Amino acid sequence: MSHPDPTCPQTPLLDAIATPADVKALPERLLPQLAQEIRDRMVAVVSKTGGHLAPSLGVVELTLALCRVFDFPADKLIWDVGHQAYAWKMVTGRNARMETLRRFGGVRGFPFPGESPYDAAVGGHAGVALATALGFAAARDVRGGREHVIAVVGDASLTNGVSLEALNAVRHTTDRLILVVNDNGMSISRNVGALARLFARRLTGLRYNRIRAAAEAAGHRLRLNRLKAFYRGFKAIVKSVLLRNRSGIFEDLGFRYFGPIDGHDVPALCDALRAAAENAGPVVLHIATVKGKGYPPAERNPAKWHGVGPWAADAKPAACAAVRSWSEAFGAALCARAARAPAIEAITAAMRDGTGLADFFRRFPAQAHDVGICEEYAVAFAAGLAAAGRRPVVALYSTFAQRAVDNLMHDVCLPNLPVVLCLDRAGVVGPDGPTHHGLYDLAMLRALPNLEIRVPATRPALEAALDAALSRPGPTVIRYPRGYVHEGPAPRLPGASPDAPLILALGHTVFWAEPVAKALGLALEPVESVKPLPDFVRGLGARPLITLEDAAAVGGFGSAVAEVHRGPLLILGWPDRFVPQGSEPELRAACGLDAAGLRMRIAAFVGGLPGGRHG
Repeated sequence: MSHPDPTCPQTPLLDAIATPADVKALPERLLPQLAQEIRDRMVAVVSKTGGHLAPSLGVVELTLALCRVFDFPADKLIWDVGHQAYAWKMVTGRNARMETLRRFGGVRGFPFPGESPYDAAVGGHAGVALATALGFAAARDVRGGREHVIAVVGDASLTNGVSLEALNAVRHTTDRLILVVNDNGMSISRNVGALARLFARRLTGLRYNRIRAAAEAAGHRLRLNRLKAFYRGFKAIVKSVLLRNRSGIFEDLGFRYFGPIDGHDVPALCDALRAAAENAGPVVLHIATVKGKGYPPAERNPAKWHGVGPWAADAKPAACAAVRSWSEAFGAALCARAARAPAIEAITAAMRDGTGLADFFRRFPAQAHDVGICEEYAVAFAAGLAAAGRRPVVALYSTFAQRAVDNLMHDVCLPNLPVVLCLDRAGVVGPDGPTHHGLYDLAMLRALPNLEIRVPATRPALEAALDAALSRPGPTVIRYPRGYVHEGPAPRLPGASPDAPLILALGHTVFWAEPVAKALGLALEPVESVKPLPDFVRGLGARPLITLEDAAAVGGFGSAVAEVHRGPLLILGWPDRFVPQGSEPELRAACGLDAAGLRMRIAAFVGGLPGGRHG
């Protein structure tokens, strides 16, 4: 493979790698060079496409070691989360297309089985890899297979409820599974909680592991029963003195524990992986890595470089226009209200920066809670706070809030508690693709009794929605998109007559609809509440309506209008299929939601009305 772009680094070893077998065949002395070429290529690609740089930089050596020890795709590797997998994509036949990473029609930002036979499972959401791996292992055991199943799980993902449920089930499900715990002390930001502290203490045990490794090597070389017996006793003594049984959490669950291992030492990783593969029972391999390894800006600030947009040659993420994002507007509004109302509590799930809460955490630390990658817990925790008289505000990305729908129903809506759930990144989110688009929240939540759902179009409307939610005695969802917020007001356009077709645009889609309504001479009205529907919507009689929403068309705002409207209705939203990755303009064009597509679809609807009424 060659790179026509002269700014691309020279990567002769990487260019010759087409499969993991090619990595296995490479002389060991060349592995450091290959690792460096992968990192150079990764930085060059992500500087143009944006992406999850720091996580993938941290697992380059692990990726190479896995390729050298196992036989993929016969053996199964499940990544959790898949934003660690850029090096994996490069050595499994996708290196030549990496310039298309996260672009429309290009290489996905996460593992996806439809993209490559080497991707065993989807890897977009944290916490599911171990459970998925158990499914692979159970199916293998039933048919008598011999392939290995390996799950690579970040230490932050182990706090996720699904991970803990899977840990509990491993020993009763299979005798052959390898869990690699990639421990870099980070999720997006610094990890929180008791498990994070446990792993940090484990990393102080490297001295013990050097002693243990020497004893194991001697035992394997001499293969003497007496020495083996001595080694076992010696190991228990050393382990007790130096580690105080800190690996007990895994051993009590039925795992054999190896580690911690230097996650940037390929020979050591290979030795440990081979030992894990030969072990008669489930194994935890605990490796210590540096998030952002090999790229100094990312090493210095791994949270900032976790996910970045394209950047210039000065190694700074691309600057944005000097306007406020929805996340920033929400964070500022919540801070202003917390300064006046000390009962407000803010909760997020490892996303304090992304949800705009960083300043809240600095100003009101006693009222701020980062619960880690635990959305279900975040909502149930908020229910407890609300029941005890506090005013909790939970800020989550829409796609991750999907995990907490049961908790919202059972713990919040059923007892009618005043919890505010703010859903950031609602709608399409661009290059992260179908695992991260926030398209299904309205359909999932609209049926829940006691719940109100607000969808502001502008910053003033966001603040008004927050004020209303904080004064309600019951639960409220406030939903808003990624990107930059309009200062308002939302546009309204009168129609040519009282019964002319009317576009009802939900939230920020009023700005999508405005030029189309003007071009077609139609009335336009912004709508900022899905539940309850505004009274004026219920009073429109048989007037022809068009609804527009940045959500799935099935079950959302348009469906709510259809339940009460007696006249002709066109529902416009995202189609009933998974929307791929790409920029928002590309995706809107592909799905008929850009200006041209909306104009064509609305004109066809209006033209089919009796008399072809255009307004």
